[in-house]
Amino acid sequence: MTSSDEGVEQPWRPQRQRSANERLLWDRLRSGGAASRAQLARETGLSKPTVSSALAALEQAGLVREAGTHAPERGRIAVLYAPDPTAGYALGLDIGRSWLRVALADLDGTVVARSDVRNQARTANSMADLAVSAARGLVADSGLDPGKVTQAVVGTPGVFDEDERRVRYAQQLPGWGRPGLLDRIRDGLGLPVAVQNDANLAALGEYTYGVGAGSRLFVYVMIGTGLGMGIVNEGRLFTGAHGGAGEIGFLPWPGRREPEPAADGTADSTADSMADGTADSMEDAVSAEAVVQTARAHGMTGPLTAKDVFDAARAGDAAAARAVELEGERLAHTVAAVSAVLDPDLVVLGGGVGHNADLLLHTVRQTLRTLTPLRPKVAPSSLGEDAVLLGAVATALDAARDLAFEGR
Repeated sequence: MTSSDEGVEQPWRPQRQRSANERLLWDRLRSGGAASRAQLARETGLSKPTVSSALAALEQAGLVREAGTHAPERGRIAVLYAPDPTAGYALGLDIGRSWLRVALADLDGTVVARSDVRNQARTANSMADLAVSAARGLVADSGLDPGKVTQAVVGTPGVFDEDERRVRYAQQLPGWGRPGLLDRIRDGLGLPVAVQNDANLAALGEYTYGVGAGSRLFVYVMIGTGLGMGIVNEGRLFTGAHGGAGEIGFLPWPGRREPEPAADGTADSTADSMADGTADSMEDAVSAEAVVQTARAHGMTGPLTAKDVFDAARAGDAAAARAVELEGERLAHTVAAVSAVLDPDLVVLGGGVGHNADLLLHTVRQTLRTLTPLRPKVAPSSLGEDAVLLGAVATALDAARDLAFEGR
């Protein structure tokens, strides 16, 4: 380094060091709870004057506040310091075919406001606008300073393509793959907006707040209108090279039928893949529509949803019970395939169908024993319909905390 280089960098070094000290203390308080200056000095190796100076700066910036006192057996009473959770807020949005859910959380991860809105949008544009109005309305009704809301994360079916700025593979939301829709949400909110697959966020939500906590490698299988999976390894989301890891709905189902040629010689893609008891893909075989079609094949009639079939099974209907049993067997094949590739220690069942784990788990576990020697623990989601939303909140909080510190 030349002397001129030293002259350029030297004035910045003390400022960078102060910033590093402040971040070290702030992170320690967030992870370890309230502490005194003396305790922080012991744990971080910083001098007491350095700790006092950094805490004063953090307190002035609104990131830290006094949190009571501690009276040791000997010595003076010590003031305790803790992070101020109101220093910033994060938004999580879950956009599904039937519901749009929004939550606002402080920097501690506590949800301070939420709203669930029926998704009655008829177009992709109106769905994006509904997301914006629901989120803006929630912030306004909360009475909080909108300027403290610094990050939003949107959970949606499909995979977000950063280059093309659009969502791919979101068949359950017609028109949702058009470029610019997520930018429309970002512009409407006036916030940085990140987009994640809903199953991935559900996995993060379950890891952060639910039954997945502490797992070394676990997967969240979302069974509903579609079929997807989120993978969390050592606390970090695994999405693959192009964001498509976990799109197990595309896997071919055993015994899949080859498309029959149409009159013009092309493949006939309009045939009902479940009409003769076969399925083209794993999603065809396992999703909610498969439950309905199986129930009809066993004698149930009238307007039906997967929820109707599960409710009828609980009430003792034989046809519904058989449909549920077959669904459990198909889910066992899904878990077996996932286990052979990933070897997870835990598989969580979620989504509209997965929330009926009380009727499915026995069959899943029994069938799994006949399919593979790899038998991870299989458990129901503990978060239910909130898994995606809480995953979006947890993801948004990482960025919101960084933004709160950088903006101090």
